[in-house]
Amino acid sequence: MPAVIQVADATVRDASKLLTSSGSLTFGQGVIATILAIVLSFLCLLAVLAFRFPQYLTTPELRHLYSPDAMRRILFVCLLASGALGLTNVMLDNRRRLNGLAFATVILAVALGGSRVPVGDFPDHTPYVGLDWFILDLLASTTVFVLLEKLFPLYRKQPVFREDWQTDMVHFAFNHFIVGLVLLMVNFLVHRVFGWLVNAGFQQAVQHIWFVPQLLLCMLVADLMEYATHRAYHEVPFLWRFHAVHHSVRTMDWLAGSRQHILELVCTRVCVLGPLFVLGFDQAVLDTYIIIVGFQAVFNHANVHLPWGPLKYVLVTPDFHHWHHSSEDEAIDRNYAAHFAFIDDLFGTAVKSSKQFPQEYGVVGDYVPDGFIRQQRFPFRRR
Repeated sequence: MPAVIQVADATVRDASKLLTSSGSLTFGQGVIATILAIVLSFLCLLAVLAFRFPQYLTTPELRHLYSPDAMRRILFVCLLASGALGLTNVMLDNRRRLNGLAFATVILAVALGGSRVPVGDFPDHTPYVGLDWFILDLLASTTVFVLLEKLFPLYRKQPVFREDWQTDMVHFAFNHFIVGLVLLMVNFLVHRVFGWLVNAGFQQAVQHIWFVPQLLLCMLVADLMEYATHRAYHEVPFLWRFHAVHHSVRTMDWLAGSRQHILELVCTRVCVLGPLFVLGFDQAVLDTYIIIVGFQAVFNHANVHLPWGPLKYVLVTPDFHHWHHSSEDEAIDRNYAAHFAFIDDLFGTAVKSSKQFPQEYGVVGDYVPDGFIRQQRFPFRRR
């Protein structure tokens, strides 16, 4: 038994060291294979739990979009891949404890039912955690955006596991897990604050607009509200204390946009979605807008640079939004828009700089603490 305890203790220490490390990864050293094995095995275990308890661990809006057979096939492939990676690494004596942990996690997932977990009837209106949304978005985001960052990097030497990635990953997970609570709060506040402005006849007129111009109108209205709300966060000292959490990130990549105070997240969504609710845009338009805003929210923080040409004067790009996060003098309180770059030109808040890209990011003075809990408490601290 002492030997088992020693192995377990050493494995925990190895896992802790891996989770707290940062910096570049080099091919041929086995670190990448180990990370893939651990991450995939962990996500597989979470997916099996989501299959076992769908009423509590899956998002109602996504349940009806799933193909159970397709999800099972994806889970089977991931179980096979993570198990094969872990076992192969153990046999090659590559970080045996960590890869042994990955393989053991796969065995546990299989023991709990693996890709064959039966799903029976279950109630649809239960409190839930968005575990499925976290798994799917993490897989999709890392696949798409990490690939883009490596193919078209703004800063070539910036590693995937850059400094402070752990804090932003906690923000990412937390924002996904509480998606149900956030939707409940936002829907309640939108109806309470903006419900009295609703006019059925006006909404029907809006819904009769052709899809493309209606979508562009939806994005414009949302961006004008985003601009006003965003500018208020910067110019009202009390509100800035919440928004400073988002600006405290010192390295821009696809994960940086996840760093956000929960109250800012709720408040911004209410302010933006309220007018869209009043205007009554078609559901297909709203669904498309949500996809667009979700993509831009991640993409515009990413370590990506592309030749945008004239589009950079119309659309918000990573080049545009990186300046907003810069701590350099010419970038302070500039580039507020989320979709259309010309809005900042219209209101005189666009960055005017002779430099193409910023070099420094974060809050001037770097006074926001690191760590998810400390950042959630930060706005309420005495100065």
